[in-house]
Amino acid sequence: MPQPDTAFPRELVQPLLAGGYLSDTARDALLAVLPEAAGALLEAFAAAADAVRRARVGSAVSLCAIISAKSGRCGEDCAFCAQSGHYATAAPEHALLSPERIIAAGAAVAGQGVARFGVVASGRAVPDRELDAVAEALSGIAALGLAADASLGVLDAGALRRLKAAGLAAYHHNLETSRAFYPAICTTRRFEDNLEVLRQCRRLDIPVCSGGLFGLGETWADRADLALTLLEAGVFSIPVNFLNPIPGTPLGARPVLPADEARRIVIALRLLLPDRHIRICGGRPAVFGPDAALAPMAAGADGLMVGDSLTTAGASVEADRRGLAALGFTGV
Repeated sequence: MPQPDTAFPRELVQPLLAGGYLSDTARDALLAVLPEAAGALLEAFAAAADAVRRARVGSAVSLCAIISAKSGRCGEDCAFCAQSGHYATAAPEHALLSPERIIAAGAAVAGQGVARFGVVASGRAVPDRELDAVAEALSGIAALGLAADASLGVLDAGALRRLKAAGLAAYHHNLETSRAFYPAICTTRRFEDNLEVLRQCRRLDIPVCSGGLFGLGETWADRADLALTLLEAGVFSIPVNFLNPIPGTPLGARPVLPADEARRIVIALRLLLPDRHIRICGGRPAVFGPDAALAPMAAGADGLMVGDSLTTAGASVEADRRGLAALGFTGV
């Protein structure tokens, strides 16, 4: 079937530029064309997504960084994760860092244009006995003028209230993939468990950052379903991660997504979620390489995680800031 001409993306996004969302028909048309778009058509889609980003969320970029505050020894069996205790990997293992070390790490990035700093801990949920230390760390991060975020697993309402009182700015909890595909990725936790965390946060008026990991073997229908689930869940920020296959995990032999495929995913997320923050996070160096590390930022994204990921190295913060400024982003 011949592809539409390059006017198709511009026509498709007109309702988005006016403040709306794609209709069911328009969404079907997008998913029929975008997965195979290449060359001039792909560039037209990227330009259209970038125009939607500028119209709906603006040109200010949001930079975030994280610290792996507790690593390894996780009882979950997520097929992609180096920190799972079910697999033999070279991932570091350490107990929860002290509040002082976590706050010092936040202070180190506070002067680099980073607005948000996330405390990330492995495991199904940070145990109650460690919550006071995490709360102290969040208070210290907030005192630095950073948004103090946390990713601590499947917490209950009581734990979330304690963290909110300590200065929690947003809670991060990825859904990872669609409801249908999730059992192929994790069997020790239900998709519904993850959704309930998002619901608890909404009930407590805690902003939620939740997204996914792409390149797991999911279909385009899975990707669209994840996007629509996040929209329905009221998520304000969507972290976009690309699989960086880790030897020793069940997905260790999967190929890295081609850069064009990853760009199509970012484009789709912007067009399906026109008014949400789309944040490029893990796997960026592996997919795009050093010469095109900011390619997704010209395809509809407006946020970026800088520095290292949980178990893999990231790009240079200063190089990212220079590149973002060259793309016309402000706040860098």
